[in-house]
Amino acid sequence: MELGASESQLPSTSPEQNLEPHPNFRLQRILVPVDFSDCSRKALQYAIAFVEEFSGELFLVHVVEPYFVTGELGVDMISLIGDVEKSAKKHLEALQKTIKPGCRIGLRRGTPAQEIINEAKAIGADLIITATHGRSGLGHIFMGSVAERVVQHAPCPVLVVRENEREFVKTALKTPSAKPAKKKS
Repeated sequence: MELGASESQLPSTSPEQNLEPHPNFRLQRILVPVDFSDCSRKALQYAIAFVEEFSGELFLVHVVEPYFVTGELGVDMISLIGDVEKSAKKHLEALQKTIKPGCRIGLRRGTPAQEIINEAKAIGADLIITATHGRSGLGHIFMGSVAERVVQHAPCPVLVVRENEREFVKTALKTPSAKPAKKKS
């Protein structure tokens, strides 16, 4: 088949030269709920890749879930929750230092799924990237799935990262508490 006088054989640029994301696909604000587990660190890896690809902003949120204990345990729950929040803030700040400048952190108190949704609304998130621990059976029935509730009620799309899945992002985040990856034989 021959080309006509006004037809070109190939586009003038190669795919390697066209490094800009599609103009209709913009992700400027990406929210990552973190619980400091290896699984949430994996979700963070995905978020960092998206932020770099789309020149977006990264927001991390940790939710402290208050536990209401009945009975006489001799524990000052308000003080205990305050200590948990201080510890979580320290961990968030340490994590923030390992990520590119401009990463924002947030700490909320309440039901995790609802607070993640509230944070997404507050910052105008374009995408939530969250981890799931993959509970099944009784663990799922009693604990439920925060990720599942976030997917159902989020004001924006949600990417759910499972603990054991095929990776498409190279892990580069080095944090003091991260465990080294085990080699498969």
